[in-house]
Amino acid sequence: MKFSASTPEDYINQLPVERKKVIEQLRATIRKNLPTTFEEQLSYGMLGYVVPHAVYPSGYHVNPALPLSFINLASQKNYIALYHSGIYADNGLMSWFVQEYPKHTAQKLDMGKSCIRFKKIDDIPYQLIGELCTKMSAKSWIEIYEQHIKNNNN
Repeated sequence: MKFSASTPEDYINQLPVERKKVIEQLRATIRKNLPTTFEEQLSYGMLGYVVPHAVYPSGYHVNPALPLSFINLASQKNYIALYHSGIYADNGLMSWFVQEYPKHTAQKLDMGKSCIRFKKIDDIPYQLIGELCTKMSAKSWIEIYEQHIKNNNN
């Protein structure tokens, strides 16, 4: 779903009521648990949590004008999506998440490389998402990004 928003609040205010409540709760969970070095902003037309240029001046290697993205949250047509770049880049984190997921919800894990899809919005494992947000610092994300993503794409 495309939204023309200029702030995270503007994005949320455009959502249907049932989606708005879920996105607000996920947003609160992320903001409560994510290390403070990350900043919230609109990123790729979604809520984004990025490593700001003040911390990582190089930015995203494909477009250095953009800060280094870490987590994105979006209301898609048929699901809520949480994109977590750390899961994509860190096999240990991915394994941890896959093992923990069934302990927190009866829903089957629906996941792509970095995208966790929540089709049943009444059974989202908020506690697990909160814990996931604590697992990687901005410094760790930068190191993994430079080692496994940036240097492999040049």
